[in-house]
Amino acid sequence: MRNCAKVIFAASLSLGLAACGGAAGPAGPGSKTADRKLTDLLVTTPAAQRELDKATWNLPFGEPASLDPIKAFNYPENTVVANLCEGLMRLDPDYSLQPNLAEKVETSDQKTWVYTLRDGVRFWDGEPMTAEDVLFSLRRHLDAKEGSYWASDQITGNIASIEKTGDRQVTITLKKPDATLNSYMATPIGVVVEKKQRAEAGAKYGTPEGGVMCTGPYTFSSWEKGATISMLRNDAYWDTQRRAKTKQVDLRFIVDPGAIASALETGAIDGSYDVPVGAVDQLSASSNGTLYLGKSLQMVAVISTGDGALGNPAVRRALALATDREAIAETVFAGTAQVPRSLVPRGGWTYGQTVFDPAYDALPDTKKNLDEAKKLVAGAGAGSAPITIAYPSERQFYADILSEMSNAARELGLTIQPKGVPSAQYGAFFSDAKARAGYDGFMTTNYMDIPDPLAFLRTIAAKGGSQNFDGSEDPQIQNLIEQAAGTLDEVERATAVSDLQAKVMERMPWIPVAAPSVRLFLNKRVTGVPASFVYLYYPWAADLGAA
Repeated sequence: MRNCAKVIFAASLSLGLAACGGAAGPAGPGSKTADRKLTDLLVTTPAAQRELDKATWNLPFGEPASLDPIKAFNYPENTVVANLCEGLMRLDPDYSLQPNLAEKVETSDQKTWVYTLRDGVRFWDGEPMTAEDVLFSLRRHLDAKEGSYWASDQITGNIASIEKTGDRQVTITLKKPDATLNSYMATPIGVVVEKKQRAEAGAKYGTPEGGVMCTGPYTFSSWEKGATISMLRNDAYWDTQRRAKTKQVDLRFIVDPGAIASALETGAIDGSYDVPVGAVDQLSASSNGTLYLGKSLQMVAVISTGDGALGNPAVRRALALATDREAIAETVFAGTAQVPRSLVPRGGWTYGQTVFDPAYDALPDTKKNLDEAKKLVAGAGAGSAPITIAYPSERQFYADILSEMSNAARELGLTIQPKGVPSAQYGAFFSDAKARAGYDGFMTTNYMDIPDPLAFLRTIAAKGGSQNFDGSEDPQIQNLIEQAAGTLDEVERATAVSDLQAKVMERMPWIPVAAPSVRLFLNKRVTGVPASFVYLYYPWAADLGAA
């Protein structure tokens, strides 16, 4: 969970296996885990052939806390809001960035960004979207009273001003250049809401009673707490070519893995992203639907708090070398994950591939190497104190990962003590240093918000980064971050980010364990949704239709 990851992104897509090859056939009936080819991950599913009156979808991470876009910073909220509210830019299933509510964007220095707004866009209530609405929406992230979960030193903290510079023009001026800003306009940072309705809803905004008012392909219909959120097709949607194919989509909140598998197998639910790994073999062999594996931007890792033996980079690298991460990918993740060489999953970029690919391959191998691990520990002076690592107690796969890592630690003369923490309390690990006190590390399933390694790595390694949990500061890393942020030249930028990646992995503030694929199950009566990891920001339900 991301709220177990940034709070909760991290956002920073923050992304995944996009450069691993073309689309291939999905895992189908009778397929075996060992036969799955993770070099052929999908971007989309077969296009819908007809419209549907109604479909039912599941949110496996539970019920959203709010539908307010600036509070959408985790799986449940984003998966819903992405269909209701839209950004100035749009991230498509292939991770390409497209104009959306802004028809054009211009910058000459990565410091001043001028957005020309699309004409003819209307909110669900029929009111036109104006520059005032856009100005209000963007500025919400700068207003402490609004409490945006997306406010950060790296992004919104770098904004000097946001001004209306024309009838259909808004200009963002930054304190220092940032080539990633435009990509963030596809996330909730760039989402536009109606100013008038926000004021009228007051404290009820984003709740079942207050709702939201946006421009997306679906409208908010109803929210029965603990049961269902219903979305209805926006038949007046401004982009007629992308009008939703299903009239009504009901969203459920089943979190129990067994219940999810049963509901998908019986057809009580038509589809779900992030199906439980324990259900992979069962759903792969289902005659009632198809399990698809998609290109992801996710990362499972152990985060160091900077305390104890795990605070030593040599110990972290030793544990990575001593742990059989290939076995974890094959068993814990049922063969649906890869072992990454970097904290950036392979393919988590949409530019500079000729630079990134060889730089990634040059990073240290992920194969188990106990001899090298022992040398690192011998030189680290790690001591005998146990290493305490927290994980969400309801998520068994984290316990399985830490069991394997504990076995590896024993071979190095170290002791790992896994400690389960209820999910309701676990989110505080990402926002409150006091919650992390007494722990040497904690587990995360994290993701890139945008397909740019710079955006993700700086949250982890930059001074004051939102996910720099060990508080490290490295002048070389900081210089590389600023160098990359200051240019749009793809080769120059990719070179700086590749050097940054190598520096970060030398320190390894997080131990990368696995890069999971998107696990998507669709009943045989439906199809069309993206298979890639864009469903947190892209209106996936609009593509859902009859098979």
